[in-house]
Amino acid sequence: MNFNELAERLTVDSFRRAPTGLYSAVVGACARTPVPRALRAPLYGAFARAVDARVDEAAESLAHYPSFGDFFARRLRDGARPIDPAPVIAPCDGVVAAAGSILDGTLVQAKGRTYSVAELLTVPSLAAALGGGQFVTVYLSPRDYHRVHSPVDATLCGYHYVPGARWPVSGPFTRHVDRLLAVNERLVIELATEWGPAAVVMVAAAGVGNVWLSHLGGDTRTWRDSGEPRHVARTPTPVEAGDELGAFLLGSTVVMLLPAGAPRLRAAHDGDVVRCGESMVEGGRP
Repeated sequence: MNFNELAERLTVDSFRRAPTGLYSAVVGACARTPVPRALRAPLYGAFARAVDARVDEAAESLAHYPSFGDFFARRLRDGARPIDPAPVIAPCDGVVAAAGSILDGTLVQAKGRTYSVAELLTVPSLAAALGGGQFVTVYLSPRDYHRVHSPVDATLCGYHYVPGARWPVSGPFTRHVDRLLAVNERLVIELATEWGPAAVVMVAAAGVGNVWLSHLGGDTRTWRDSGEPRHVARTPTPVEAGDELGAFLLGSTVVMLLPAGAPRLRAAHDGDVVRCGESMVEGGRP
């Protein structure tokens, strides 16, 4: 075991013993606490400089956002993320954590670690329909744009909320915690496409205490109290590639799953940077 791996294991072990629920509750409360208007620009600006976030892309001035949560979930100005006229686009900004084919009902979490589609989605019929398809997992860091968009033209069929843990989703944890993405709290967004069922999964993480839903006007905090799964069936709603689905407070992870009949995605490797709206198909923009 080399030094880096030892350091990662120690980090994970320390987190196992930490009061993670309390940590997430405190971070979530801080993210929602109103910031005096006079302090917003200096505080958000200092944070943006520390994490290298692009505040010049924001639709509003920094003073417009009442809380850090609102700042993280900020909209971008028109034209900041042009939508490529491709059949599949990146649903969010971030870094590719894993990508490939869905083989034997499993997805790659990190090198040497896999987890099942059925565990991730908790909807057996949807998991079965995605057999032989493709997936891309994108990690969003605090520097990234935090809204998530439809990767395809589709019909939005519903949301499926799955309660769970809130492990960090950065590299050290996905490399050392089994089935992390199928254990964490998450929201499964079900889509119907011309190729068959698809899904966009928004995975919560430590400190990321809620996911805001664009089409329901609310967030997962209202469901968490019961600790039970919630399936929100809704009147099917057409969405186009690039239409907003939801937003995170702070950073987290998005897993995009497409059926076997979808266009072949371009090769994506761990660490590749993607931007919301760019083509994800072969022959698309690199």
